[in-house]
Amino acid sequence: MSQYFEIHPRTPQPRLIRRAVEILQQGGVIAYPTGTTYALGCAMGEKSAVDRIRQLRGLEERHHFTLACRDLSDIGSYTRLDNNAFRLLKAHVPGPYTFVLRATAEVPRRVQHTRRKTIGIRVPDHPVAQALLEALGEPLTTTTLLLPGETVPMTDPVDMRERLGRQVDAVIDGGPGGLEPSTVVDLSGERPEVIRHGAGDGHVFQA
Repeated sequence: MSQYFEIHPRTPQPRLIRRAVEILQQGGVIAYPTGTTYALGCAMGEKSAVDRIRQLRGLEERHHFTLACRDLSDIGSYTRLDNNAFRLLKAHVPGPYTFVLRATAEVPRRVQHTRRKTIGIRVPDHPVAQALLEALGEPLTTTTLLLPGETVPMTDPVDMRERLGRQVDAVIDGGPGGLEPSTVVDLSGERPEVIRHGAGDGHVFQA
């Protein structure tokens, strides 16, 4: 059975955050709140952890993973940002948006889109996720906690622990999760393209 941490959703306990980060640094997979849905996450360079997430979610090789970043300075290290993209991100992060951007060499190829060499980027607006990223000191490779055959993400951390068992190393209970994932906006082309409507208002990106 995975470890279970009840972490306050507004004032996360540093001791529990440190324990969760230790699990990530040892190659573990966690379930954690992002401000929209719960997500699966692992440290960016952990190949075996990424493979475990793929298996758990039933993901194909071309699936777009997301890097959960602490702030705009993190994003600039892992993606190619032009001025227009930077202005859009500055206006909408942190928040319920994932942006698809061209990846730099700092991003492991296994989490990039295999053909387009892009990566999803998100700055989560949740104190627990922000505390994890601050303590870890690097982005989390992440994807929505949506199990194969299901149409909505898991929302109850207790249910996550019971159903996922040892498939994850820790479940972080930061309160109930939402059902609507982030809005995904592709900024890798000539103009912004909303490729998934979700919790964020995608209309602000449409001409």
